[in-house]
Amino acid sequence: MTQDLQRADIQMIQRILPHRYPFLLVDKVEEIDGTQSSVGYKNVTMNEPHFQGHFPGTPIMPGVTIVEAMAQTAGVMVGVALEQMDKEMLIYFMSIDNCKFRRKVVPGDVLRMDLKTVRGKPGGKIWKFSGVATVEGEMAAEAEFMAMLDLPKDNA
Repeated sequence: MTQDLQRADIQMIQRILPHRYPFLLVDKVEEIDGTQSSVGYKNVTMNEPHFQGHFPGTPIMPGVTIVEAMAQTAGVMVGVALEQMDKEMLIYFMSIDNCKFRRKVVPGDVLRMDLKTVRGKPGGKIWKFSGVATVEGEMAAEAEFMAMLDLPKDNA
């Protein structure tokens, strides 16, 4: 039995996440399998503000922004699965565990983020995810993180 996987372009992402430039860190999300898994992409470009200071002459995407991009990918996955477009959903970090960085991410790279839900279900507030970020098949980072889903009262 083949399941239709969903996707979210930048317009859909902005209908789900409250983040905007310069802190919107995911460009598209594909292969959304309900609340179970998804694949997000971030096109890393030199015009991003963190490259001015991290590091001048040797631009490297900060590790914390890689983890944030993974979290935003998870947020889009949950938002699509739970039909949260235009509903002011917020997701807050609760913890980050087993986080490791394996290679530099630099301007020109395409960061691929494979996310899986470890724990969480529709109607639940606390979710746990695991993610791996790669560039051209080479692992750049991995992490597990927990988040709290916060929906407005009239939307719950």
